[in-house]
Amino acid sequence: MSRVDLNRETASLSSEQRQAIASRSSWVSVWVNICLTIGQLVTGVFAHSQGLIADGLHSLSDLLSDFVVLFANKHSHKAADADHQYGHARFENAASLALGGLLLSVAGVMLYRAVERIQDPSSIPAVHSVALWVAVAAIVAKEGLFRYMMREAKRVNSSMLMANAWHARSDAASSLVVALGVIGNMLGFPVLDPLAAIIVGVLVGRMGWSFGWDALNDLMDRALPPPQVEAIRKVLEDTPGVLNAHDLRTRKMGDSALVDVHLEVDAHISVSEGHHVAVLARRAVLAQFDVLDVQVHIDPREMDAPADVPLPTRRDVVSALSEMLGDVEQGGWQVVLHYINGTLELELRLRAGLQIPSPASIEHHLATALHCPVKVSVWQASGAVA
Repeated sequence: MSRVDLNRETASLSSEQRQAIASRSSWVSVWVNICLTIGQLVTGVFAHSQGLIADGLHSLSDLLSDFVVLFANKHSHKAADADHQYGHARFENAASLALGGLLLSVAGVMLYRAVERIQDPSSIPAVHSVALWVAVAAIVAKEGLFRYMMREAKRVNSSMLMANAWHARSDAASSLVVALGVIGNMLGFPVLDPLAAIIVGVLVGRMGWSFGWDALNDLMDRALPPPQVEAIRKVLEDTPGVLNAHDLRTRKMGDSALVDVHLEVDAHISVSEGHHVAVLARRAVLAQFDVLDVQVHIDPREMDAPADVPLPTRRDVVSALSEMLGDVEQGGWQVVLHYINGTLELELRLRAGLQIPSPASIEHHLATALHCPVKVSVWQASGAVA
């Protein structure tokens, strides 16, 4: 399944469904990690395996991270309020940052204890064979947990759940290292057991740095990946009435995103039609991507760069026209303005039968009064006059 298709499937899930999936997978991880933490720590102490104890601490950090995920999953789905008008989705990013710091701390403890032991090889006891069986069981359990959690994380597109899943995969890798260290100790190379603990510590530290750095970047408004941005651009430009999409910007908001874009439309359409085009474009993106909101700015399509000429406001134009058309029946005319290519294009709409000066005379009067290029077309009820 492509990344875009996955985003569309995720977008189809309600907030409640996503929260339920995240909660269920986290609780599965909690119970697996409770069993592994107890089994590894108890066995590691009685079997005299420094590596297995380190792996048990790794499982304990998994257990703590599961509770961080559950806590963040509950709070990140809160509705927007007066203090958090874009919602609480970034709670997940903050939780991932905390999880990264937790892993780095656990890695530091592992490395300190293992280096301390390896400096005095004579103090390293022989490891009992039961430690090997526990390490193998941990490998199987953690790999199965990783595959389950990663599948669920992709369903809800949660970076926090993905981080937790990779934490489980790192535990599987570390348990493999521990198993090899235990085998080495049993074969007469006792230093391999604390060496395995050092390798586990490095793996945990590397994973913690990766999670923390990614979360920090997301908190600093990191953009969506370029392929996803281009997919959003294509959906916008395929919207009827959109001539071009430019200044497209995205920023992560939890595991969703906010989108800002300028859409070019025909310069002569009405404000309400331009708004309708913007609504259609916004709906299309929200329906197909995991996006919280799309802010659309409508731009008129201009063939040339606008001239550096200050154009008048509607109030100025109406005032100048009223001065010229003073004898014309009040309420008998309306004006539509277009600001295109540095020129004021004016449509004057009249009731049938009203007499006014020629368009050329109106153009000359307005250009003189308003100090800008003016183009005038006059319409009456029966059709265009000029």
